[in-house]
Amino acid sequence: MDDFRWAYIGCGSIARKTAKDISRGSHRITAVYSRNPQKAADFAGKYGSRLFENVDEMLASDCFDGVYIATPHSSHCAYSIKALEAGKSVLCEKPAAVNLKEIDSVIDLSQKNGVYFCEAMWTWFSDLALGIRERVSGGDIGAVKSVKIEYAFPGVLMSRDSRLLMPETAGGALLDIGVYPIAYCLSLFGFPQTVTCRGKVKSGIDIAEKIILGYDGFDCTLKVSLRNLRESCVIKGANGTISVPSFYAAGSAQIKKGGKAETIRGVTDYLTEFTRAAQEIRQGRTESAYVPHSFTRQCVMIADECRRQMNLKYPFE
Repeated sequence: MDDFRWAYIGCGSIARKTAKDISRGSHRITAVYSRNPQKAADFAGKYGSRLFENVDEMLASDCFDGVYIATPHSSHCAYSIKALEAGKSVLCEKPAAVNLKEIDSVIDLSQKNGVYFCEAMWTWFSDLALGIRERVSGGDIGAVKSVKIEYAFPGVLMSRDSRLLMPETAGGALLDIGVYPIAYCLSLFGFPQTVTCRGKVKSGIDIAEKIILGYDGFDCTLKVSLRNLRESCVIKGANGTISVPSFYAAGSAQIKKGGKAETIRGVTDYLTEFTRAAQEIRQGRTESAYVPHSFTRQCVMIADECRRQMNLKYPFE
């Protein structure tokens, strides 16, 4: 089968990471656009891509099969809409939008035009995460009693002009890393009955929060922070426990039950994500079986509620 051809919008760190990974497989980056001309030129030169100085001109071309959006959070919605209006399939980095109004406009356009749109939540393209979901839903560890997930990294040490620390680009812990534990629980257990969030807001962004998602008979306790360095996920059931150390990008998990331990493995990488998204686009789908529109929408709803409770709004809202 011919290589799948991608048009990249954005050439920052996540674009560089995905490009390096997908170059191992049947993918080519054939078109590149960025608001930073030098970054775009360097990126296009490295991957032998056609460089565009105007995004509308790129979207009007036929030199690619799908668009990958890797810009700051605040521009995901606008670029997704541009691409969908041009009839181009879209794989958009997480979070696909910063609020419910934005994601609804994108999903509505995708469904109206019959064009593929998917949030690039790589965890749920992974066989490991999908296998853990099967174990939990299948009752492998019995009725769930508690879930605790922590995700922290020292983002506060980054440069003050980093998009991660700027309210103008929807920076902060919640939308950058908090969406991962939220999405993990959402995929395993569905939409929660209750959402409680207590967080620290400083200089227009959230630095850290504790989120409790309430379900029937148990809670998911999520701790997210731009301080420290920590990743863990522990799902306790009546008959056993599942531990996933680096849950959002895990390559393995351990299941303990009946005095025995079992390790399950699976790859979580960008190549798998892009390959499966490309397959879905070629199949003519309008939404992904791995990350459906409803999943993305509900994730945004939870994040919106967390921000409401923290009294956090971005300058452009």
